[in-house]
Amino acid sequence: MSFPRASGILLHPTSLPSRGGIGDFGPAAYRFADFLASARQGFWQILPLGPLGYGNSPYSSTSAFAGNPLLISLERLAHHGWIDSAKLDSLAGESGAVEYDQVFAAKMPLLFEAAKNFTASAAGRARERFSQFRAENSWWLDDFVLFDALRELYELESWNRWPRELAHREPAALAKIRKELAGELEVRSALQFAFYEQLLALRRYCAERAIRIAGDVAIFMNYDSADVWTHPDLFRLDENLEPEAVAGVPPDFFSKTGQRWGNPLYRWDAMKASGYAWWIQRLRWATRNCDYVRLDHFRGFDQFWEIPAADPTAVNGRWVDGPRDDLFQKLREALGGLPFFVEDLGYITPEVHALRERLQIPGMAVLQFGFGDEGAHMYLPHRAAAKVIYTGTHDNDTVVGWWNSGTSEDERRHALAYVGRSEDGIHWAFIRAAQGSPANLSIVPLQDVLGLGSEARMNTPSLHGGNWKWRCPAELPAELAAKLAALAEVTDRLPKPFAVLADEDFAA
Repeated sequence: MSFPRASGILLHPTSLPSRGGIGDFGPAAYRFADFLASARQGFWQILPLGPLGYGNSPYSSTSAFAGNPLLISLERLAHHGWIDSAKLDSLAGESGAVEYDQVFAAKMPLLFEAAKNFTASAAGRARERFSQFRAENSWWLDDFVLFDALRELYELESWNRWPRELAHREPAALAKIRKELAGELEVRSALQFAFYEQLLALRRYCAERAIRIAGDVAIFMNYDSADVWTHPDLFRLDENLEPEAVAGVPPDFFSKTGQRWGNPLYRWDAMKASGYAWWIQRLRWATRNCDYVRLDHFRGFDQFWEIPAADPTAVNGRWVDGPRDDLFQKLREALGGLPFFVEDLGYITPEVHALRERLQIPGMAVLQFGFGDEGAHMYLPHRAAAKVIYTGTHDNDTVVGWWNSGTSEDERRHALAYVGRSEDGIHWAFIRAAQGSPANLSIVPLQDVLGLGSEARMNTPSLHGGNWKWRCPAELPAELAAKLAALAEVTDRLPKPFAVLADEDFAA
C-alpha cells in the first residue's frame, strides 16, 4: 500500500512534557499536534502503546490489545469529572527524564481512584459509552483485565507461577475468581475505556489537521502476557506451559553469542488452522487505532531464529520457516489491504526482500546506515523510492550524537560527500537529504529536528536499564515549525486532508 507523499516526526507519547513525570494524551499531546500542523507535517509516528512489561520497553508488553494506562491524562479525566483536579497537585512537573518507578508509584493510585469514582457514579451518555466499550471489546478485554488483576494479586509473578487451576485456566476456577474480583475488573475495564477514549479524541484532533498516526506492532509477544496465558495453544509451550523454544537472532559481528530475546515462538501450524484469526484480530485492532502500522522484525515472517528454551544464549539456534505470503494474503482479505510498512534493517536475505516486494509493502531506509561500504548504500536517499526514509530511529543515536562519537573517518567523509556541509548542522543536512528523497514518506525523530546529542537517545539496544526515558522540551520553537513547513512545501510533502473520524461525545 502506498503512502501519500508526506513528512512526519517520530515521538513516542511518553516523551511528551506532560504532568506526572511521563508523557500522556493530555494537553502536551495537543500542543504537539498543533506544532505538527504548523510545521506542515502529515504524520506523527509513535511506538507500541501496550501496557509495559519487562524493562519498561514499549516493545515488551503484557497485551497485544490493551493500552498503557500511564498514557491516560489525569487532567482530561478531571475535566470529565472522574477525579478532583486538586488531587493532581502532587504530580511531578513537565520536565525531566521518565523515572518509571516513581511514575508508577505516583500516577497509578490516582488513575485507580479516578476509575473507581467513574464506575461508582457514571451515568447517562458516559455510562452508555462505557457499557458499549465493554460489550464490543469483551473478546480481549475480559481476559486482559482478569490477567492484570491476577498479576497484581500475585505480586507480578509470571502467570505460570499462579495456582495451577488459574495458570491452566480451569473454567470453574476462572468463574470463581471473576466473581470474587468483579469490582476490580470493572475498574480496570474503566481504565482501558479511558485510554481508548483519549486516544480516539487525540486521533480525531490530528485528523482534523491532516495528521495521520503511524503506529507500531512488535512481531513477538511477552511470555508473561494476557495473550500467551489466554491462548497457550498458539504458542510453543510444553505440557507444563513453559516455553519449549524462544525467539532471538544469531551470533553476528556485534555479538558472538547472538541475542536471546526470550519471547515464546508461535505455533504457526495452529495459527494457520484457525485462519490466522489471532493475527487478523491483532492487526485489525492496530489499524483501527492508527492510520498506518509499522511491523517490527519483518524478517521473522520469512524465517525466525529458534533457540531451545533451556539455552542461555542464541548460539545453538536455527532458522525455521515462517508463514510468509500465506499470513499476509489472509490479512489482505480480512483488512481490505495492507496499510503497513516494515522494519527490514540489518542483514536481510534476498528471500525477505522478495517477500516484501511481492506483498508491495514499503521497507525502511536509515541514513545513518548508508555511509559505510558499498553494500550500505541501499539506505541512501537516491535508492529509497520503495522505502520509508529516516534520519535515524528510536534505536539509533541521534544524528548529532552519531556524528560526534559514533562515526568512522570514512563514514564522515562519505557523508560530507553526499549531504555536504551545512551551516545549521549535520542534522539539518540529513533532514534535507531525507525530505528531498524519492521516498513517499520521510520520518525524522524529534531529537534530530532539535539537533540534540546522545543525551537525548531513546533506546540503546542490549543496554539493560536507562532506556525509554527521554522527554522533549515544554516549548518547541516556532522558527523550527516554519523551517520544517518551508521544507515540506519545496519537497512536495505538504499534508493532504483526509476523512475525519465521526464526531464523538468523549467521556474521558
